[in-house]
Amino acid sequence: MIQFDTLLTYVAVVLGLFLIPGPAVLLVLGRSSVGGHRVGIATGLGIATGDLLHTAMATLGLSAVLMTSALAFSLVKYAGAAYLIYLGIRALMERGEDIKLAQSRLVDTSLAFRQAVLAELLNPKTALFFLAFLPQFVRPDHGSVVAQLAILGLIFVIMSAIYTALIALVAGQVAGWLTRHRSIGRWQGRVIGTIYLGLGVRMALQQQK
Repeated sequence: MIQFDTLLTYVAVVLGLFLIPGPAVLLVLGRSSVGGHRVGIATGLGIATGDLLHTAMATLGLSAVLMTSALAFSLVKYAGAAYLIYLGIRALMERGEDIKLAQSRLVDTSLAFRQAVLAELLNPKTALFFLAFLPQFVRPDHGSVVAQLAILGLIFVIMSAIYTALIALVAGQVAGWLTRHRSIGRWQGRVIGTIYLGLGVRMALQQQK
């Protein structure tokens, strides 16, 4: 199964990604500011559900690759590491902009949930992210790849649901802080880029050992 130090690294990286206000956080804030905490939490749960479906698809797809050959799975990991490096370099090179909180219309919790699921599920960047990200923490020689991918995916989804729920509960304070510190958007790309680049390089070097 997954080694404890690998699990800690994974959780730390996911936390680092969550702490940077991305589209999901801004969507939850926008929904919460208009519809209240319940609508914000429903939006966060919708995003997490979309991520869960992406995780399931990534697990099935990557498991099928592994059944083809161990070499094919290694190639997928190399490709994933290369994609993360690409994302990191692109994020570092992009010119950051001030954060703009999205204006949301009033919706009920059911519609907010469904819209969030659909938006996350139809985002091709999310699918590519999971296909590139999850395999970097999987070791075929440490047990079932399916189990490892499923565990990593579930951890991500649970952390996402908890984090977005907390954001929804303190939406007023968070939105106010972001409004006063809009310039955070100018350096968030550098932070995310550094995380992606470092992770991609680290995983690529580990594959060579």
